[in-house]
Amino acid sequence: MIVLTEKAIKRAHQVAKRQDIPAVLRIGVKGGGCSGLSYFLDFEDGEGREGDLVSDFEGVEVRVDPKSLPYLDGTELDFDTNLLSGGFKFRNPQAKRSCSCGESFSV
Repeated sequence: MIVLTEKAIKRAHQVAKRQDIPAVLRIGVKGGGCSGLSYFLDFEDGEGREGDLVSDFEGVEVRVDPKSLPYLDGTELDFDTNLLSGGFKFRNPQAKRSCSCGESFSV
């Protein structure tokens, strides 16, 4: 299960409203990055995929594919407003090692 902070929920609603799209986030991992696995997050329109874990956080729908779920279980998605390093941030308790930018990790 993934958890969204209040700041992440608020930011997702803001982006969806500004772009006139549904507040639906696709969150997952893919191979690559300097630590082995990379996070990805994107707004998604349309139907989900078969087997997705779907959760709702105050009107923000989060979809996670079954292959990514074991790597993301327990992860918190936050939003940082820092001008230099701001954006959505993943806090993954399973990550044994992360790169300095926080975009990739290993378990």
